[in-house]
Amino acid sequence: MESSLLVVVVIVTALAFDFTNGFHDTANAMATSIATRALKPKVAVAISAVLNLAGAFLSVEVAKTISSGIVSESGITPAVIFGGLIGAIVWNLLTWFLGLPSSSSHALFGGLIGATWIAAGSGAVHFGVVFEKVIIPALASPVIAGLAAMVATYLAYVMTRRAKQASTTKGFRAGQIVTASLVSLAHGTNDAQKTMGVITLVLITGNMLGTGSGPPIWVVAACGIAMAAGTYIGGWRVIRTLGKGLTDIQSPQGFAAEVSSTAVILASSHLGFALSTTHVCSGSVLGAGLGRRLAEVRWGVAGKMAVAWLLTLPAAAVVGAIAGETASQGSLGTILVAAAGLVIAVGFYLASRRNPVDAKNVNETEQMPAEAPAPVG
Repeated sequence: MESSLLVVVVIVTALAFDFTNGFHDTANAMATSIATRALKPKVAVAISAVLNLAGAFLSVEVAKTISSGIVSESGITPAVIFGGLIGAIVWNLLTWFLGLPSSSSHALFGGLIGATWIAAGSGAVHFGVVFEKVIIPALASPVIAGLAAMVATYLAYVMTRRAKQASTTKGFRAGQIVTASLVSLAHGTNDAQKTMGVITLVLITGNMLGTGSGPPIWVVAACGIAMAAGTYIGGWRVIRTLGKGLTDIQSPQGFAAEVSSTAVILASSHLGFALSTTHVCSGSVLGAGLGRRLAEVRWGVAGKMAVAWLLTLPAAAVVGAIAGETASQGSLGTILVAAAGLVIAVGFYLASRRNPVDAKNVNETEQMPAEAPAPVG
């Protein structure tokens, strides 16, 4: 396959990943607002889509971390990056089908690391940067967000304990419209940039951009639009799990969780930390559950969550390594990987139609199993 054609194929695949990232991570911004009925489901995903698009234009620090920090620009090819993207997409679709709020970010990192390691050796992976910019934020961000949400929830209930419940609920629901919107904006500043970084890396390895270049404006726009489109589709299966599976969310808790998530995500985007917004938002929801007296926190789900987060990066790395090695064998290998990815995507979609979750039944918890699926990384 000609180099220029392969670059186009990889860019299209990167935008496809961005699309899956959008519908997979809608829950991060809107699950709590939908669960508390602060926003109608369709309205929530529409607002989130617009603000994800806007957020994509606010910063490129995370994109630079991806394009020139995680893996070496030398020694890898567009075919390798293509394999890494396939690994990330497969993991995203699997966890979406299962209703697991997994980390699209870590799926992407895992896919790229696995494909690069097989193609160019361990020396092509900047493990120091991975540890500093990915592993440490992955461990610290849910704890920080959870503690902030727990304190904020406690204070919210203390300050409103003498107020009428109806007026308190109404006020916090109105506040959630603002805070959920801010989470969506913050999500755009962080997650959309990851695909920008991948496309920029592809353009550099294809000798279409100079080493160390930032993402061109058309890349920023394309990634923002792809993520917004995916967001508007609505990842209803994941929204149900995050909004209803971990704890029962009331409007003061939803408000506190969203404020905490926004602060952590925006701070990390400014510092160039490519953290998982799913880690942050799941930590905030758990903290909000702990902050309300007598609130039920499903610790079985939380325990599974901690275990499952560990699987995201290595699982995507294995798939990315296999796909990258196959794609590197030439045109036939690339075609085989693309065909396999398409078959898997169609298979998951058709299987999901057997038990559909949509805007009409997303809050119907009686349809969930007794032990809700565990959110992932």
